[in-house]
Amino acid sequence: MEMRRGFDLGAEDEEFLATYECPWETITDGSSWVLIHEFTVPKGYNHERVTAAIRIEAGYPNAQLDMVYFYPPLSRLDGQPIGCSEAQQPLDAKIYQRWSRHRTAANPWKIGFDNLGTHVFLIEEWLEREFEKCPAR
Repeated sequence: MEMRRGFDLGAEDEEFLATYECPWETITDGSSWVLIHEFTVPKGYNHERVTAAIRIEAGYPNAQLDMVYFYPPLSRLDGQPIGCSEAQQPLDAKIYQRWSRHRTAANPWKIGFDNLGTHVFLIEEWLEREFEKCPAR
């Protein structure tokens, strides 16, 4: 499959994605999106790999990136619910699951430091932290 480049990311983000070693695309579907395919999901979820979609907000990189969207949708193998993940987002002819996760006052977006890479690492942390809140049974 040829990876689409609907818009250019900055050099820093493209370098990060090259080292992250997952196929990726940029598309415009109502908003600008980065799709990271074959995104590895920790054990305990119903899928080992998904596509992670990140909306590139107007004004980025000065405007923060927020949330993540997964396709196919994730659930926990132990049946425990995943909070704030019920909303759906039509995107690229699929229905993505929105994970409503946000930065906090203790972890704000830092202009000149934060970027797509730091957001991806935060997404990885959200996936791991899901099991800290409510351990698998």
